[in-house]
Amino acid sequence: MTGLDSEPRLGTEVWTSGMGSCPGGIANMAVAASRLGLSTSLSAAFSTDAYGEFCWRTLGEQEGVDLSTSYRVQDWHSPVTVSLAYGGDRAMVTHEHPAPVDEPTEVPAARAALVHLAAVPQPWVLRAREQGSLVFADVGWDASTQWNPDVLAGLEHCHAFLPNHVEAMRYTRTDDAAAAVAALAERVPVAVVTCGPDGALAVDAGTGEQAHVPGLRLDALDATGAGDVFGAGFLTGTLAGWGLADRLSFANLCAGLSVQQFGGSLSAPGWGDIADWWSHLRRGPRPSATAQLVVQYGFLDGVLAAHPSGTDRAVRRATATLAVGNDLPNGGPRSI
Repeated sequence: MTGLDSEPRLGTEVWTSGMGSCPGGIANMAVAASRLGLSTSLSAAFSTDAYGEFCWRTLGEQEGVDLSTSYRVQDWHSPVTVSLAYGGDRAMVTHEHPAPVDEPTEVPAARAALVHLAAVPQPWVLRAREQGSLVFADVGWDASTQWNPDVLAGLEHCHAFLPNHVEAMRYTRTDDAAAAVAALAERVPVAVVTCGPDGALAVDAGTGEQAHVPGLRLDALDATGAGDVFGAGFLTGTLAGWGLADRLSFANLCAGLSVQQFGGSLSAPGWGDIADWWSHLRRGPRPSATAQLVVQYGFLDGVLAAHPSGTDRAVRRATATLAVGNDLPNGGPRSI
């Protein structure tokens, strides 16, 4: 829900100007990666209830995500999150029961895997790494507020770690994002700390690169899922072999474009959105800030030339209510 002037208070009722419904959680990363042209497979539990059916059809049919290693579960309520966006950020309320399924037994061959960091990684994560996948890890909000640093032990199995600055500082017991990324760089080959509208910092031990890129000043409608979209953008740049600063800039752009739309997963940009932003930037007036952006994002000329088929295609956006079956494409080519 977007357009709140302030947080809700007990005993009152507030009205919002916007709302979007879409798959969430790890689906944010799956959709964002798929829209950037990566062949994407998702291993997750799906309920057979209305929410689960909506997520299954949206991901598999609309977004072209491979669900062959995912599960359908009866008599289990889909996890549901209500995200309240205001003041340039969001607060979330989630209802969830543990999924009554075992871990994935089949791990698709993949160049990279996006996982949730745990002190003791699930065996399937280790199998993915053994098969040659670069493991990119993210971490969620710690409801206990203890931020146990033992969680970071799982980084020994990871290629990259991409927490936000709050998570990074609390897990490393540091006072600023720069100190946090330096501490994480001692534990993982690529450490990235996102700072919302202030950009991101990163250290790549493999190349010796360090980078800090500023955020983009774009009108923010809904920050839900922006960190996940950032992660998919950074992964895309990594697989393409870009330098660290270009990877951070591209991830910032993907996240920045996503906050201009409703919801999490379906706010992720496609190549057409990226091409439109780049074209508009170069056509506009050239004050010093714009001129700096043109230099910073100059690598997009080559990138967009490599994705010509995706730059003229529209993506589906979140709508207020859950789509029914007849609202979704029935097979056919995927919209990127």
